Amino acid sequence: MNFQLKYASSKSPDPIQAVAEFAKILNHEDIKTVIFFCSPDYDLDVLGQELKKSFSCTCIGCTSSGQIGTQGFQHTGLVGLGLNKNFSAHTFTIHPLKNYAEMVSDIAEVIHRDCEDRPTLHRFSLLLVDGLSMIEERLTASLYQQIGNIPIIGGSAGDNLRFEKAYVYDGDGRFISDAAVFAVIETQSTIVTFKVQHFRPSKIELVITEADPERRLIFEINGEPAAFAYAQALGLTVSELTPTVFSRHPLVLSFGDDPYVRSIQKWNADLSLTCYCAIEEGLIVSIGKAEDPVQTLECAFSKVRETLPDPVIIGCDCILRRIQFEQEGLEQQIANVMVQNRVVGFSTYGEQYNGLHVNQTFTGIAIGG
Repeated sequence: MNFQLKYASSKSPDPIQAVAEFAKILNHEDIKTVIFFCSPDYDLDVLGQELKKSFSCTCIGCTSSGQIGTQGFQHTGLVGLGLNKNFSAHTFTIHPLKNYAEMVSDIAEVIHRDCEDRPTLHRFSLLLVDGLSMIEERLTASLYQQIGNIPIIGGSAGDNLRFEKAYVYDGDGRFISDAAVFAVIETQSTIVTFKVQHFRPSKIELVITEADPERRLIFEINGEPAAFAYAQALGLTVSELTPTVFSRHPLVLSFGDDPYVRSIQKWNADLSLTCYCAIEEGLIVSIGKAEDPVQTLECAFSKVRETLPDPVIIGCDCILRRIQFEQEGLEQQIANVMVQNRVVGFSTYGEQYNGLHVNQTFTGIAIGG
């Protein structure tokens, strides 16, 4: 490949040692941008300060629910990569998230000016968001609508399924919640953005007749209490609805021929459904039908390689997928596919793909030489 890209990782639980091991590999004068994903179990105050001391270049990162590195899935530690001087990054911290609308307008203005000044460069954007903020839908849509023809790939920061606090790195030594980091990366290298999920729409269609998208709640489906209608469509009772049922039968929203997964988190005492992603009232959705996850991932990477023979891939992979892989004994097979295709990334609380927030999906940026 005609650009220098370095992978780095550390499994050390000590934040000082982890950054030292990470920086030893990446600290090179040609490295201009570092992208990393880390365990939330670190002392993040120490980790942040060590990153600031170790790297004078742009650093972009967040906490995760597991990482993806050169050895496959990594449950602890720190992983990432360094991009050389053939890449430049404009980074923006959006904090607090309630003020995103004004900040997005300012970001768009900067990006538009840069695109006019350097129109021949390829660009992609990476969006990392507090995965407990419940604002990803509005933020992603606003960014995509305003920045123009630049693809967005991203993931929601996690905290190892504790659902307490998720953090993004502000680039200045601090990990912060209620925040997002948005980076527009420019390069002369060829770029392909893509998504893959192993669910397709079934013939079972449901109409969302009452919902609260901001709280990600569905109250009614087909005019019936949501949990009752969903269970009935599967031939189950409400009491039989479990996290495993939800993970194997997500809701799927279709735009043309392209499916987007909306996962259910739980059912509530009032028979409403809490989702991991907003679903608006009036939409027609299908219950997802599973396909072979190994085969669908291999096919997606194969299609990317038709354009880019030897890419490096930055990946955001839903934690719900990883849980399913572990339950079904597929984790090592999937990990092998990730390693073979040079993926570095993290397990997320949700994924961003252009203007949409989705679940149970792998979103990726493939970078060619």
